[in-house]
Amino acid sequence: MWVTHPHVNICPSNNSPPIIAIIRSSTFLQNLSNFTIPQFFLLAMWSSLPSDLLTNIFSFLSADSFACAKSTCRHWQACACTTATYNHYPHGLTKSPFVLHNFHPPWFIALPLHNHGLCCYALNPINNNWYVLPLDFLPDPVRPVGPLESLLLLRPSNSTFLRLGMCNPFTRQYKPFPMLNIRRTNPAIGVVHLSTLSFSRNSFLNSRVYVAGGMSEASRGGATYEPTLEMYDPQLAMWRIVGSMPMEFAVRLTVWTPKESVYCDGVLYWMTSARAYSLMGYEIGSNRWRELSVPMADELEFAVLVSRNGSLTIVGGGACVLGVCIWELGEGDVWVLVEKVPSELEMRFLGERGSWGSTKCVGSDGAIYLYRDLWSGMVVWREVGDGNKWAWFWVEGCFSIRGKKVRNLQIKGVLIHPNLVSSFIF
Repeated sequence: MWVTHPHVNICPSNNSPPIIAIIRSSTFLQNLSNFTIPQFFLLAMWSSLPSDLLTNIFSFLSADSFACAKSTCRHWQACACTTATYNHYPHGLTKSPFVLHNFHPPWFIALPLHNHGLCCYALNPINNNWYVLPLDFLPDPVRPVGPLESLLLLRPSNSTFLRLGMCNPFTRQYKPFPMLNIRRTNPAIGVVHLSTLSFSRNSFLNSRVYVAGGMSEASRGGATYEPTLEMYDPQLAMWRIVGSMPMEFAVRLTVWTPKESVYCDGVLYWMTSARAYSLMGYEIGSNRWRELSVPMADELEFAVLVSRNGSLTIVGGGACVLGVCIWELGEGDVWVLVEKVPSELEMRFLGERGSWGSTKCVGSDGAIYLYRDLWSGMVVWREVGDGNKWAWFWVEGCFSIRGKKVRNLQIKGVLIHPNLVSSFIF
């Protein structure tokens, strides 16, 4: 599969075979007599490009096209794994591996909710191809938490108290986080990306992981709700307690809050389903808590908090609201209806079920996915073209990969930009 990019075209414009495929062919010398003069010039050009230029070209490729280029020859392999030195980095962080630019939409990663077969599945949204990614390199059975920039945030499923780790399923790298200062069970987890920091090529260093609430051991025995927050700083590789909360919020974060979070305008938000849906927000700079209402909160069969192009967004639906709606938070904390799922896609998605209760959703800047399990098709609303135009699509589920049938699984969807280069942070 060859991908044409507006900046790089790795396939000739005529009907001749791709030049990279010819180079990789075991009958390369036999094919020399069949080359046209333009092909000879093209071959000479690709063979003589300097390493820094090749590295820059590779950065524009999608992940699967980059994998093909990386496996072409030893020279291209070396260019694809080039490291660069940045003098403004602090001591110990001077080596930054080359990474792919995010010129392409994020991939949909389907992570099994339970440890089935030690693998996950990845969807390339450009051509809707599915890939299987083995996870047998992980030391323990895990459950997915969510995205951590181009990485996955995970928690071991064999531990009563929360432990976290991160992995890159494409490079098969894993790193456990240190233990929290307070042993917690079932806290809410949030991720904050601070784009003002200077580590633009190592986005994980721009991130902070927050853990709020949960159950902890009481001083006189037993367990109690924990009204504190801890934050993991990847530059220091340590946890520290950074704030507190009312006990009521600690209870709701522990009992009624899923693990998804959204960071927007200095506030880290979680959705809570206590009685009717509502939002709980933690203002990081002031260490204050706030609560926001959810539109049609008591009528929704499902509601998920996502971010769309920097705006706080709710995707929710049910029979009483006549389908699935998408709201964005406007001025004065007023929710504005911006879109509804087209009725023909709703009917195709629901099938014979007739209920939205098992619907799941994941979103990011550029795409929102509605899904159920691995086999079920997905309704996708994503950005198209260079402008601010969005369109609806239907994407088939993952039934088989390369002719081999896969098992239907309950999954958690995560959107990340895949990175195929090993990183020094592991």
